Amino acid sequence: MERTITLKYQDLPLAASIDYPPPENRSAERKVPLVVICHGFVGSRLGVDRLFVLAAREFAQRGSLVIRFDFAGCGESGGEYGRHGLDSMIDQIRTVLDYGLSLDCVDPLRVTLLGHSLGGAAALLAASRDRRVKSLALWSAALHPFADIVRIVGKDVYERALKEGRADYRGFTLTPAFFESLQQFQPFHQAPRFHGDVFLAHGTSDEAIPADYTFLLEKTFWLRGEGRCDKTILFQADHTYSNGEHKAELFQATADWLDRYEERQRDWHHWSI
Repeated sequence: MERTITLKYQDLPLAASIDYPPPENRSAERKVPLVVICHGFVGSRLGVDRLFVLAAREFAQRGSLVIRFDFAGCGESGGEYGRHGLDSMIDQIRTVLDYGLSLDCVDPLRVTLLGHSLGGAAALLAASRDRRVKSLALWSAALHPFADIVRIVGKDVYERALKEGRADYRGFTLTPAFFESLQQFQPFHQAPRFHGDVFLAHGTSDEAIPADYTFLLEKTFWLRGEGRCDKTILFQADHTYSNGEHKAELFQATADWLDRYEERQRDWHHWSI
């Protein structure tokens, strides 16, 4: 079952969709995992080629309650995208977490942020600051937000924003403040601060975000004192996993990882003893 809701972030409405697990996986006694999906740069909760719609349905069918939402200025949410930087995106994620964890059916010990591209950077930053997040799934995550986004939009767009105070990119107005916020955060350096389990996925044919990022991030996560890191590399997959076979492989690997939460906790307990 799916339901559309509107959340409040400051004075702005955030559009969100909730995918519920089947009735047989829900009861007053049995709490369900929560997955919050964070879309990428100038994206939406639908995802390119319905990436997030299909992912949410798959994860819900496997037993999770999934919330996917539009960042301010994207999709059906209010606001102007270029006026909300990474700091605002982190706060918006926490607003969605507030709502998700207010639901009686949600297990507070099984809360996962799933972020794609720039949404992956925002998810990592939010997870490193918010202890309510227990697990993190990053698909093709942007780890150097300023350099990554300038590369995507082109230097001319960035320079026009600095010179004229605003610049258009695919109908979105980007401001100097937006780019400044990207410069203030380095998600890669914040990775060691998150102590939960992590799942990484990347396509070898990603032309927007280098697949090398995921290999470097994996090493960083494995150097932590606690928490596991698992990785899936999809051969010839692009940035948005547009091929149907790549989607299926991505969803299967991520859903299997979500399902193995209790097994990982048992293994970690035995290892730590």
